[in-house]
Parts: sequence; structure tokens; C-alpha cells
Amino acid sequence: MRAKTVLPAVAMTAVSMVLTLAVVVMWLGPVMPWLVALVVGLGIDGGWLATLAYERRLAAQGDHNRAVTAVGWSFGVIASGVLVAHALTAEESAGAWLAVAWLPIAAKALWLVHGLWERTALTPVALDAIRGIQQEARDEAAVARARLRAEAATEETRLTAVTEAGARVARVQARTAQTLSGAWSTLETARAGEETGRALTSVTGRVTPGVTPRWELPIWGPTEPLTSRSLEAAPALTDEALDVLVDEIRHSETPALSYREMAARFRAAGHSASEVRLRAAWKRVA
Repeated sequence: MRAKTVLPAVAMTAVSMVLTLAVVVMWLGPVMPWLVALVVGLGIDGGWLATLAYERRLAAQGDHNRAVTAVGWSFGVIASGVLVAHALTAEESAGAWLAVAWLPIAAKALWLVHGLWERTALTPVALDAIRGIQQEARDEAAVARARLRAEAATEETRLTAVTEAGARVARVQARTAQTLSGAWSTLETARAGEETGRALTSVTGRVTPGVTPRWELPIWGPTEPLTSRSLEAAPALTDEALDVLVDEIRHSETPALSYREMAARFRAAGHSASEVRLRAAWKRVA
């Protein structure tokens, strides 16, 4: 992973240094001895390379110096300025020389990127842990989505079944109501007719001698006959007998039963007494 950022920076640095040296020698060679032009080119490249090496040393130690960084960028700007000046004064291929004038600045930028990568690089163990956490989160999200989809499908199926069952019940009720309505209409027609009315009246029982009852329509719907039942199903007990029963049931177990338990056993034994009398007896014996 380290080679992915350092190799482009090294290659760009070498190309920019060679290009700067060649341009300085070609540009200054006609006006001064070529050895002097070579020294000037090497001075620019040497200063650029020396500041770069010092910056790398500080970066390896986890340190940073703004002055050294400024000097390094100054040498890069000088090298690019030399290339731009040569391109502007060249009689031939000025555009091509101008197109490569950014190489020193690009090399410096690549080293900056490599430094940022080094400051943010993680160990393989940390990267594996991060990948595991991300994969776990993706798995949980996928399981949650699948669960929601399954619950939605189940709810949709349930609602569909309930709706269809409700529709079938409604259809059955409608047919039943229609059949009962037809039967009711037939009975009403028979009751209202003169001949059938007399025939039906003749077969009904006489309630009062000499009076012919009118035949009535049956009641449509379930009914329960009301029976007249007194509150006391069995013969009422006297207060003395009720007190004796309450006291016996109360002390049938140890400790003595509560009122609720006594009342339940009293009625389960088949005895009958109103709640008011039963509670009054409980108060007398308790």
C-alpha cells in the first residue's frame, strides 16, 4: 500500500529534476559556460531534493516544520518558473515546454499526498476490525429489512384472509336475510288474505269463550322466555338457622374462612340467602 503513493512521487521528482537541469543547461548555455549552467541547475535540484529529504525525516519522526516546508515549495516554484521562462523565450515548441512546466509543483504535491497517507495509515489489524464492523452492520441491516418484508407480507396475507372471510359472511347474511324476508312476506300475505285469515283463525285456540283470537305472526329472531323467579330459590332460612350455617362453614377450616370464601361455600352447598342477610349473619357470628 505504501508503494502506491511513494512510487509516483519518486518518479515525478526524478522527471522534474532531469527536466529542470536540461532546461537550465540549454537556456543558459549560450550566454554562459555550460559548467556554470550545470551548477545552477544542480543547485536548484539539490535544494529541492535537500528540503524534501529533511521534510521526510521530520515526517518519519512525527514532526513538522513550516519553515522547511516553505523553503521546499520555494525551490519547486523556482524550478517551475525556470521552465515557464524557458518556454516563453523558446523559438520552437514553446507550447510543449510550457505544458511540462508544472512538473516540479506536481512532484511536490505528490509528496504532500504521500505524507497525508502516512499520517492516516492504519495497521492491518485495525483495517480488519473496521471491515468486520462494517460487515456486521450490513448483515444486521439486511436481516432487519428481511424481517420487515416478511412481517409486511404476513400482515397483508392476514388482512386478505380476514377481508375474504368477512365478504363470505356478508354474502351468507345477505342471502339469509333475503330468504327470511321472502318467508315473512309470504306469511304477511297469508295473514292479510280473507280466506286464509279465516282458515288460520279457525285453528287457533280460544282464550276467552265466545271470542275468536286473531292469528299473529311469529316473532322473527331468537327469544328467551322470562320466568318469574324469586330471589330466594329455596325456602328462606330463619336468622338463627342462617347464623348456625354461617358459623359452621366459617370454622370448617383453620384459620377461619374469610367472608368471600364462606359465601362461596354457602352457595355451593345449595343454601340460599340474599347478600344482605348473609352479610348480616356474618357480622353477628364474627
